[in-house]
Amino acid sequence: MSESLLRAENIVKEFPVYGGLFSKQVASVKAVSGISFDIKKGETLGLVGESGCGKSTLGRSLIRLIEPTSGKIFFKDKDITNIHGDDLRDLRKQMQIIFQDPYASLNPRMTIGSILEEPLIIHHLYKTQAERMERVGELIDLVGLRREHLSRYPHEFSGGQRQRVGIARALAVNPELIICDEPVSALDVSIQAQVINLLMELQQKLGLTYIFIAHDLKVVEHVSNKVAVMYLGKIVEMADADELYKNPLHPYTKALLSAIPVPDPKPRAERIILKGDVPSPMNPPSGCHFNPRCPWATEECRVQVPVLEEKVPKHFVSCIKV
Repeated sequence: MSESLLRAENIVKEFPVYGGLFSKQVASVKAVSGISFDIKKGETLGLVGESGCGKSTLGRSLIRLIEPTSGKIFFKDKDITNIHGDDLRDLRKQMQIIFQDPYASLNPRMTIGSILEEPLIIHHLYKTQAERMERVGELIDLVGLRREHLSRYPHEFSGGQRQRVGIARALAVNPELIICDEPVSALDVSIQAQVINLLMELQQKLGLTYIFIAHDLKVVEHVSNKVAVMYLGKIVEMADADELYKNPLHPYTKALLSAIPVPDPKPRAERIILKGDVPSPMNPPSGCHFNPRCPWATEECRVQVPVLEEKVPKHFVSCIKV
């Protein structure tokens, strides 16, 4: 049985909103609201949901790029929620992130070789530059680029090549966990497949654990062992990928899956059209956050806050109607 690598307990992240003459805090944006889960070593957890539901905020909170408002994060059963200084720097070697935009995440003034060498210098991993550059050469080989590319600058590469550089940079310090923050959403469809296949090959080769954040549900189904569906800062459904796609229980998950394009639309079930817009995370609805758009909603849903419960074995749903 594989061990639990990362465990989140009741993670909350709120961003203050200031206004008025003296710029006092007038409200807060509830980006992440009490999320709990765990991920085993070697697994891939897919996080899906609409834009603004808190996926990226959760991912960055888990590796302490932004500080969670409350809750606890455990990495290898060690509480990392409040560590700082050298302890946090040591943690960075074990947890890395691949950013969404390959155009913005690479320094345009640095060569590819310098970009890949930088984390090795920061973490004091090799004593000499020759040793560091040998490691940089291994990294560029690993992601399918050529060593002659090391002397070039990011603007000389395509989006897919830049994302490969971003992947190589994340791998430089031999991490165990990588947050993939929509790593293919800015790429052409044909290039997306290449990058996804590369990530899966690297996972098999290096024993990596991924949290894969994406909009594309078919991509998430392809790469994930377990899938969590988020809505307005909360996980509304979580299960093994096969189980969730075959037997969605939450009305929001059913609506998302009904929107996936299929080659032959004739035999498919009727598409579920959600009414209204996503509510503001600054002022979420009372009761179930999904109730204003839910086709099943009753008066009880507007009052009672649902809890993420195991409705069938290993299948968790946050809905009082399931």
